[in-house]
Amino acid sequence: MKNSLKLFVAIAMAAVLTGCNCFSKMAKNQDDVTIACTPDVLALNNGKVEADITVNYPAKYYNKKAVLKVTPVMVFEGGMVEGATKYFQGSKVKDNYTVVPATGGSFTQHVEFPYDARMAQSELKLLIEVKCPSGPCKEWTLVNANNGAMPTKAEKAALAAGGKQAEAIKAAFALPVAKGVNTLQSDLAYSDVMSNTANNYKNVTTVVTKADIMYAINSSTVARKAADTDELKAFKQNVVDQQSNDRATQKLYVHGYASPDGPEKFNDNLSSARSKSGHKAAEKLLKDTGMALDVASYGEDWEGFKELVAASDIDDKDIILQVLSRYDSSTQREAEIKNMSAVFTELKKEILPKLRRAQLVNSTDIKGKTDAEMAALINNGRLDELTNEELLYMAESVLKDVKAQATVLEYAAKKFNDARAYNNLGVAYAKLGDAKKALQNIEKAAQLGLNNNELNSNLALANLANGNVAKAQQYAAAADAKTKSMIAAAQGNYSAAASTLSGYNAAIANTMNNDLTAAKKAITSDASAKADYLRAVIAAKEGDLQTAKAQLQSAISKDASLAAKAAKDVNLANLFASGFKL
Repeated sequence: MKNSLKLFVAIAMAAVLTGCNCFSKMAKNQDDVTIACTPDVLALNNGKVEADITVNYPAKYYNKKAVLKVTPVMVFEGGMVEGATKYFQGSKVKDNYTVVPATGGSFTQHVEFPYDARMAQSELKLLIEVKCPSGPCKEWTLVNANNGAMPTKAEKAALAAGGKQAEAIKAAFALPVAKGVNTLQSDLAYSDVMSNTANNYKNVTTVVTKADIMYAINSSTVARKAADTDELKAFKQNVVDQQSNDRATQKLYVHGYASPDGPEKFNDNLSSARSKSGHKAAEKLLKDTGMALDVASYGEDWEGFKELVAASDIDDKDIILQVLSRYDSSTQREAEIKNMSAVFTELKKEILPKLRRAQLVNSTDIKGKTDAEMAALINNGRLDELTNEELLYMAESVLKDVKAQATVLEYAAKKFNDARAYNNLGVAYAKLGDAKKALQNIEKAAQLGLNNNELNSNLALANLANGNVAKAQQYAAAADAKTKSMIAAAQGNYSAAASTLSGYNAAIANTMNNDLTAAKKAITSDASAKADYLRAVIAAKEGDLQTAKAQLQSAISKDASLAAKAAKDVNLANLFASGFKL
């Protein structure tokens, strides 16, 4: 409170110097007047810097005819910003200002400034002007609130002219009430909570090709014509082609089927016989490939029947499909379908003959490029040789450098116009600290139709990173719990945020909530530069300047840009005041 008394001492001195009797009387009990700022160290919150300045004064202190004009200013290197002026008047003044009762008490002035990066190293001060109906202060008179001096003739001229010189005079005349702005809120790592959209990459892709050997009704004999079709020739050629692919592993099967008409037991035996005769035909077809075939019989092919009916133009196909879903018994199914005589005639002609077959199946597992091979292509600028899924996979799961991730995702997003790539690119830009590009790309993902809880969370977080807290709240309902906690932290509700967050963000929330033990615990295993920096801040708050020094030096060794940040950080002011130098 040492500086708190200066305001009224200065006014009293000014009264003596100028003959403003209203204020000379107020000097009598000036020791009983206090002025306080809450908080005493300002803090960035939701893009603003706010404080409440409270003055307590005794009864019969404030002159009934006196008027004070108080303007809060944020003073920083190279300039200042003025806040909203407030006026205070005695009970006999005829103006419409805030009346200060003669009975004593307190009055509070709320001050608020949009945050400017220059305010990190600044002072909140009060510009004081006085007015009294008697004496030379009948018009507003600026007072040096630190020593009571009045502006000289030259200073008055400079003040009238405005500009930088006038700002400098005002800054010197203003009374300091708070120093610096704690900007820890701006260090919240929104990218830590963002989520990538998953890719569909598979290192092993299974490709299945099929060919049918067709049979006459109730027959398991392979006709010469049925064993020499273009479909079978193409099947063999595919087997031969895959044998030259060292990434391919083939498995060949022969499956025997019967159409689902006639006795079930008969059809089971028929499908078995067809699998055997089909196996012999397939062995003959593929004998020069050296490939072996597994054999199995599946009896009545109801699944194949269902697929063919669903794909057909049969008028009553929906009724047939309902019968299939209603009954599990082959006998019941067949009976119900045969009851629809007109339909069954069409089935016998269009559907059932296609199910009398032995099916050759080639299930080929094709192994994709290795991570090392894909990384080499990326490093050599040959991204066009990678598929969209390969690019998304490499950016999300393999590449560690965030700039490399962004390069790959930028290419994928533009080439394939894929919403997933745009979302993940937005996350990468957020990690790189480019909040504007992060939001642009995540919004592009939404425009392309991506719509899930992850995207809602990312939209909220990207807006928070850009200072759009109100906009972020629009996505909060569908966002996850951590995102909601980040919104709470961005609004200054650190207690609620700390209960859900983890790691670095939890440490910031706990530090702002003055729970330094919990803050340290949250980043115990984090060896990053930003965690070391935060540990330095925590140690400085605890008064452990040796630890603060060591942690700050460690942080700067990992990220040299933190030196400039530290030099202006109010949280480290006591460290630098102790003689520490970067």
